[in-house]
Parts: sequence; structure tokens; C-alpha cells
Amino acid sequence: MLRISFEQTCLSGEQLEALEQMWRRCVRRIILSTTLAKSGHPGGSMSSLHLLLLLYSTLRHNPENPCWEERDRLVVSMGHISPAVYSVLCEYGYIDEERLCLEFRRAGSCFTGHVECCVPGVEWNTGNLGQGMSLATGTALGLRLKKNPAAVTALMGDGEQQKGQISEARRFAVKYELNNLCGIVDRNHLQICGDTDRVMPQRVRDDYRAAGWNVLYVENGNLWEEVFQALRRVRLHEVDDPRLPSVIVARTTMGKGVSFMENKARYHGSPLSDAEAAAAFKELGMQNDIDLLRRKRNAHTSFQGYFCPAVNIPAIDPGEPVTYAPEVLTDNRSAYGGALEDLARLNNSGATPLVLGFSCDLEGSVKMGGFHEISENAFYEVGIQEHHAASLSGAVSKEGFVPFFSTFGVFGVCETYNQHRLNDINHTQLKLVCTHLGLDVGEDGQTHQCIDYVGLLQNLYGFSVFMPADPNQTDRIVRYVATHAGNYFVGMGRSKTPVIVDEAGNPFFAGSYEFEPGKAEWVRSGSHAAILSYGAIFPEALKAREKLLKEQGLNVALVNFASIKPLDHDAVLAASKTGLVVTVEDHHADTGLGARVAAVMADNGAACRLVRLGVRHYGLSGDPADLFDMEGISARGIVGAVLEGLGRRPAP
Repeated sequence: MLRISFEQTCLSGEQLEALEQMWRRCVRRIILSTTLAKSGHPGGSMSSLHLLLLLYSTLRHNPENPCWEERDRLVVSMGHISPAVYSVLCEYGYIDEERLCLEFRRAGSCFTGHVECCVPGVEWNTGNLGQGMSLATGTALGLRLKKNPAAVTALMGDGEQQKGQISEARRFAVKYELNNLCGIVDRNHLQICGDTDRVMPQRVRDDYRAAGWNVLYVENGNLWEEVFQALRRVRLHEVDDPRLPSVIVARTTMGKGVSFMENKARYHGSPLSDAEAAAAFKELGMQNDIDLLRRKRNAHTSFQGYFCPAVNIPAIDPGEPVTYAPEVLTDNRSAYGGALEDLARLNNSGATPLVLGFSCDLEGSVKMGGFHEISENAFYEVGIQEHHAASLSGAVSKEGFVPFFSTFGVFGVCETYNQHRLNDINHTQLKLVCTHLGLDVGEDGQTHQCIDYVGLLQNLYGFSVFMPADPNQTDRIVRYVATHAGNYFVGMGRSKTPVIVDEAGNPFFAGSYEFEPGKAEWVRSGSHAAILSYGAIFPEALKAREKLLKEQGLNVALVNFASIKPLDHDAVLAASKTGLVVTVEDHHADTGLGARVAAVMADNGAACRLVRLGVRHYGLSGDPADLFDMEGISARGIVGAVLEGLGRRPAP
């Protein structure tokens, strides 16, 4: 197993020969795996192979312990070069060569079309181009905070440099002087549709220089010594500004090593036919095993097991819940800020903070100011760069931190859905707290009124969705998510929210109350109908319930669904026994709680009338109370819906 030290000034003859032999074996695997699978990306894999082989020969890593804490991290942003990555991992004993060839891109196999960390030696599931640098930046930040000397490398394609998120990551890395981070761009000048300058002109080196990075250019990235010297300069900090991150832009050749593949864009994402593979093997002087391996592949049904990377979750002191008295009128945002400040005070006093805060130019609006003041070394202002912030905060959680990323709902959910999808796939531990949801944003108007957060986030299998009803429940939910593993979304509106009280006038979400995911709260009992609600609109539902009791003599149950995902199915079915269920929410009427309740009732054959109240139009700019009334989700609208559902007329 080849290991190369940066203490040596150049590669030895023995090392060059070893690298050449490794390259030949890897090229063979790339051609075999993609040809047998009849899909894959051989051309880009071959252009980046020299870079990968030199990286793995110089990185600190341990095939016997893939999750070794002191290992250097390599994020392969262009995940489509999985044939090259897997081939190199074969050289270092992480995986078996024959299994790679027999299982590549087959259902049930861990050897997927884009790299995934179910293969030991792979750090991140990637492939959505442009996110790898953000992931590497978050990893580098986490290592820096832990004072771990490991280095982080992001291997990227040149086509993906067209993505704006990379620019966001570049700026952040310079701002926080992450000199433990190195980017490498495989500059083969080709992407799926042809020449990169024709698809979208770009000046890669100039872009990095403009952002303040150290830039090194390798004229031939398929020559071992040139690549080694560039890597050596970066790792020894022999660059213009050692405080800052560095990037190596390496000029490579698509399909390097097979003459008819070289500099041909078609081989970026197209495998060789059997005849082309035979010609390639003949040119390389290699044995052609395609027919034999295909017979084996067709008969192969026992797949290599999935590797499960370790998840590093710190122990967090949640502190004591705060109880807001009934006479206190504040917003859930402030309750969140108070809980977060308390978490910082309890968990960030040591040399390494455990709870981190990330904001995008909205520190005051999302109430992170107290956290920032208490724990300045744990707060990161990312600027108006939400895509990067979402990936960054997810990545840092994999290094053993509890990150809270907060912004408005339209920026934290709608704008960054794809980033959170990748977080979810990678089993991050993100705490996404979004404020200014729904029509409750009011005067900011429809561009800022996020009415689709439940509809979007319920598609992410690993995300839980919590919408507290008042400041007391907010405080307890924030402390819960800080101390439990998983990706969590906590949402709230903008306005001040009254404290929800029980029938004796005491705070409902206080005393012995403990938040439990998947458990709804019966704030009021009743048998004539049931109102199901959550979040900013819940006080309107409570007003409606009291009005129905006082003016109509109707005893209506009121159930709070702060936990929308997971959902309390038993509570839904119990509510359905009243004969009328009315869901009301400051959310798109067809994709929120109402839709989830309808599915539960349909799945279980519940015989009950269901009325779904919610937002059915993009909102206007105005007072939230007026907007609620216009959409029929104010107390007046809820009362009308219940009475209509029961076949009654409102009192004059």
C-alpha cells in the first residue's frame, strides 16, 4: 500500500513505478465496471485518476478504521466519478475489486452510480454538483474548532464551478481563514454538452483569486510529479498567504490513457461498448475479461453489506425549561433566542463550543443576538448565502457539533430544499429553526410568506417537523432538539403569541409537561367536533373553540399538533370519532396538516367529515389578522366552518 510523505522533495523512481501500476489497475476497473453496468462516467473518472491516486497516497487515512478521528477528509464533489473513487479504494484495501465489477450500479449494492458513504473510505454522498466545497468548508470548520490537525480536500469538476454556491463557500472560507482546506479542480475543459467555455464561459483561477484564495496551477494534472509538487506546497503552507485556503487547478485530459476516448465529451457520461472496451484493453495491453465477468455478474445475487459510518453526537446539557406566565406577551422567536442563549451558556464555556449558530444577515430577526453575545466563538455570520449555510451547517454536525441554522422560512426551506435533501441523505444532525412563516409575516407580502414548509419537508424522510404553539412550548422543543440526534425543523411565525393556558388559567405547556415527538396535546376536550391546529394560528383556534362553547353551547375538542412529522395517528383517529374534524393552519391548505390528517383518516377508513382550512392563495401585504380573516383561518372563519360542518347557522 503506497504511502508518500510531504517531507520528501520529490517522488522516487519506485514511487513513480508504483503509481503507474496502480493507475493501470484502476483504469481497468473503471472500464470494466462501467461497461458491465452499461452506464456510468468513465471519461471523467480517467481524467481525475492521477489526482485521486496521489491524494490517497498522501492523505492520512486508515482502511482498518475508516472513521479514524485523525484522518484527513476528502470530499468528492463530482460524485459521478465513482468508478475512479471505488477503483482507488480497491488499491488501499477498503473494498474488493471483483465485487466492484459484479455489483457496480446494481440494485442492492453499495457501489452506486454516485459516491456514497455506505462504501468505506467515502466521506459524503455527493453528486448534486456545486455543494462539495460547502461540505468541505463545514468539515474544515469543525476540525478547526476541535483543534484537530486533519486536512480537508474538496475534489471538484470544472463544469460545476458554474454553480453559485461554490462562490458562497469560497467567500466563507476566506472570511474564517480556513487554511486547513484545499480545493482541487479537475480542469479537463469538458462537460456533458461539450466544451466548458461553450456551455458557460468561466475563468476558474481568476474567480478563486478574486475571492482571496491561494491559487496553484498544474499544467498537466496527469503527471505525477507536477501534482505532487502542488499538493506539497499546499500541505506545507508554502503559498502566498498561509492563513488562507488554497486551490489547485489541474489541467487534465478527459478519458486519459485511451486514445479514442481522450478529449471526447461523449465519454463524460457514456460507457464503452463491448467492442470499444476490447479496443481499449488491446491498446493498454490488458486482458479482456468482459465476457467472463458478465457471466459472473448475471449469476451474482449476494451483495456486499452497507458500511455504517459512525455518528458523533455530543452530550448537551439542556438546562431548565423557562415558563412564561399567562400575562407575558412575547413571540416564539424570542423564546427560541432565550433557549439558545441558555444552551450556549451551559455548553460553550469550554475550549471547544458544542452548540453552534449560523445566520444569514438576520441575526436580530431570528433572535440569535443573545447567543452571539454569550458565545462569540460559536456564532457564524454567513451573509446572504443561504445555500452554503444549509450545507455548511449540516456538514459541521458530522464533526460532533450541534448546529442551529436560522433564517426566514422562504430562505431556510424553499430556497434551500435541495441542500437539506442532501443533508438528509447524509444523516446530518442539523437543527433548522425558521421564523417568519406563513401569512403571519404580514406586511412583507407574498414573496416572504412561506406557506409550503410542511409540504416540502415531509418529503425528507429523516427530518422531523415541529411547530410550537406558544413561547413555553417553543422553549421546550428547542431544548429537546438540541439534545437528540437527527435533523429537526422548528418553525414559527413573526407575531407575538399569547401563552396557551389550561381551563384553570395556568400555562398549558409548563409544569410536568414534556414535549414528545409524535404526540399531540388535547388542550381542550369535546365531543361535538374537533379542531386540529398548530403554530401561529393555534390561538385563533382556541378563540373559536371558546366562542362556539359560549355562543352555541358546542363542546369542541381542540388538539395541538406541534409535532407534524412524526404525526400522532391515534389522536387523529380519536378526533375523527366526533364526526367532524376541522384542520386549520397558516399553510397551503393542500399540503400541510390537513393533507396529512386526510391521509391518516383514509388509510384507516375513518368515517368522519373533514374540513381543511388553510391558505388557498398567495397572500397580500397587510396585518396578519386581516390576512387570516381573508383566508378564513381567523376565529371567525373557524367558527363558520365548524357550524357549517354541523349543519348549523351562526348566531345573529
